[in-house]
Amino acid sequence: MKCIVNGKVILKDRVADDLAIVFGEKIEKIVPQNEIDMAEYDLIDAGGNYVSPGLVDMHIHGYLGADVSDGDADGIKKMAEGIIKNGVTAWCPTTMTVSKAEIEAAFDAVRKVKNSEGYYGARILGVNSEGPFINAAKKGAQAEEHILKPDAEFIKKHEDVVKLFTVAPEVDGADECIETVCKDTDVLVSMGHTNATFEEAMAGVQKGVRHTTHLFNAMTALSHRSPGVVGAALSSDNVSVELIADTFHVSKGLFGLIAKIKGDKLCLITDCIRAGGMPDGDYTLGGQPVHKEGIQCLMPDGTIAGSVLKLNEAVYNLYTNSGLPLHEAVACASLNPATALGEDKEIGSIEVGKRADFMIANEAFQVKTTILGGEIQYKGE
Repeated sequence: MKCIVNGKVILKDRVADDLAIVFGEKIEKIVPQNEIDMAEYDLIDAGGNYVSPGLVDMHIHGYLGADVSDGDADGIKKMAEGIIKNGVTAWCPTTMTVSKAEIEAAFDAVRKVKNSEGYYGARILGVNSEGPFINAAKKGAQAEEHILKPDAEFIKKHEDVVKLFTVAPEVDGADECIETVCKDTDVLVSMGHTNATFEEAMAGVQKGVRHTTHLFNAMTALSHRSPGVVGAALSSDNVSVELIADTFHVSKGLFGLIAKIKGDKLCLITDCIRAGGMPDGDYTLGGQPVHKEGIQCLMPDGTIAGSVLKLNEAVYNLYTNSGLPLHEAVACASLNPATALGEDKEIGSIEVGKRADFMIANEAFQVKTTILGGEIQYKGE
């Protein structure tokens, strides 16, 4: 049995000093440090750093040169290994609007890795299928030629591996697709890459939409006479929202406002692409050229194409620009996405009975150690 000591433990409601966390594969007890006999345990000294729940990235396309849409199991394993160093212990490999055959090949590759024994790195929860059921008017970096009419049967066919998918609620066939998926499966329906009016978006929420793909990006904006999809997402208490908190996709001046409005429905994501963790230069996303320079990834026409954000950096960006207490900022990248995905009974917070998934990080939220299912999977300098 292992025990973490000398850390500032980030709980659901506070940050606590002088606690010890005893765990095997799951958390066995959380007690004052002076109440345990340290000789009984394999000690992990947090060295005064933060002890956080492992992070959950529900929207990430690529990392370290690999892309989920490549349909390559080895590439997905490479991503899983890479993001564990960013404190991510659970994730949803995310596909693009590529050809249907390529999407299914990607699903098969994720399925293969997810169901394999003992692969190293962050645990796969299921696929995030971003498209192909979107509106060409708000396609962003998605390939228009591969956009399809919403098809509930396609999602149902792959419900064993698809955890959530994006749909534009205003396009032909969306109503039936949303209703059928919500009635027949547990797949989370997200609205995104959409040109919907406020009324059309709210109709989608009535049908079963419960999530929003990268809020503000690739959707109708908030205006005082036309609230758009942004207005619908912000005003719907039962709808969670994704935020790419890299300070480029959305102004950091809005972070606090979004957090105040959405509370525990705010989910930090990376939307990271294969250029993540790589040098500046030329890459691809969904078969289309992308140039990375610093935190910006742009297509030749200037369209934003995903990010190179790390989830631990997103937490720090939100915390330092929102006024949120640290435990709430951390929840936006752990408990909140876990809850949106229906995984919060197992992961997302440091509680007795949950999986022993932890990130140990310094004041700047740089990762020192990542623990997955009770085992140290990354230990930095």
